[in-house]
Amino acid sequence: MQIAKTRDVLRNSLAALRRRGPGLIALVPTMGALHEGHLTLVRRAREEADHIVASIFVNPKQFGANEDLDAYPRQLAEDAAMLEAEGCALLWAPTVEEMYPAGFVTNISVAGVSEGLCGAARPGHFDGVATVVCKLFNQVLPDMAFFGEKDFQQLAVIRTMARDLDLTRPHADAIIGVPTVREADGLAMSSRNRYLSPEQRAHAAALPRAMRAAIAAIEAGAPVAGSLAALETEIVGAGFSSVDYAVLADSTSLAPLASLRDTPARLLVAARIGGTRLIDNMAVGPAL
Repeated sequence: MQIAKTRDVLRNSLAALRRRGPGLIALVPTMGALHEGHLTLVRRAREEADHIVASIFVNPKQFGANEDLDAYPRQLAEDAAMLEAEGCALLWAPTVEEMYPAGFVTNISVAGVSEGLCGAARPGHFDGVATVVCKLFNQVLPDMAFFGEKDFQQLAVIRTMARDLDLTRPHADAIIGVPTVREADGLAMSSRNRYLSPEQRAHAAALPRAMRAAIAAIEAGAPVAGSLAALETEIVGAGFSSVDYAVLADSTSLAPLASLRDTPARLLVAARIGGTRLIDNMAVGPAL
């Protein structure tokens, strides 16, 4: 596996991949600190494409002033070894200066799906996501790209951005969401799980457990508002300090739903335990 750290090396490496013959190129964007969830994206990409390009870039534009940019784990050598073992052909690992050269002033803002939920708690976060992902798409020009459904709002923002800007490499329909990978107790895998103390980690399993209970109640006909209130009570009672949001939303627009309809819906939750903010989501009602 080749590692590119400059745009010139990236362009030359991609040209070499394409000279090997016809074949689809898949992009798996990450911020590193890889775990089984990321590797599942690579494995899914291998099923669909001939060449896998992964990126590792801790994007400062999606971190707020009081967030954990400096503390975010960086382990390029370990991550590269994991990607190579999974069959990646190329790793794009630019520096901040390479991604955002002096004089960079452009910002992409996606209205609607970026508002509310994590967008309300993290102003500017999804502008940073949309901007860097658009750059990654333009740099790599992949035929398809793979993202985890764990960051469901992020996935919706990226798909909307690709559709609205008429991107063709990849087309919005080739932006593929991969189901969340979970620990044995149901907690969604996340790089932020490593911030939890052993006691907090044990309590964190209450989040997916409470979500499944709320979904069962809603699908059985219980009022949505009462089911969400019971979810919040259970999470806080299990040791979480607060719940940022617990929302039943339309799976495409992310508009809140007061009742379950005959369209795919999603339960999205963000909650804090200690100094760590965990997010999760699960499908509700008819399948996508």
